[in-house]
Amino acid sequence: MSYVTDIPAAPSDIAIKHFSRRLSVETDCSDVASCLGTGQQDFVLLHVVGSREAYARRHVPGAIHLPHREISAERIAEWPQDTLFVVYCAGPHCNGADQAALKLARLDRPVKVMIGGITGWEDEGLSFASDAEPGAFEKAAA
Repeated sequence: MSYVTDIPAAPSDIAIKHFSRRLSVETDCSDVASCLGTGQQDFVLLHVVGSREAYARRHVPGAIHLPHREISAERIAEWPQDTLFVVYCAGPHCNGADQAALKLARLDRPVKVMIGGITGWEDEGLSFASDAEPGAFEKAAA
């Protein structure tokens, strides 16, 4: 027996439940990029860490800067209750996306974390926006 097979794989019904649960709270950079590239963005993408200056230097195109510490019912009230939020942070070494996701879930909002964050986006060879997009700060500050 190897370390891989020492513990048997879960039965299919357990694996289906496990992976369905995971995919209900996570998405990845490639899927987000695909939606952005085809105009099928049916979610609000939030850049949830860093300063305005850091956001202006490098962020995922179309993302709104709303640091997780500033997420509140008042700040997200402009979006319909069923709006899906996709949050990301710096990368695997950062828990800002998890903190943002928890806040949004506590506000009864649908949310997924874009796993990998900025690091994952870069690893995929995807392009960044490097300046504040029109309305990005204003929308987040509303």
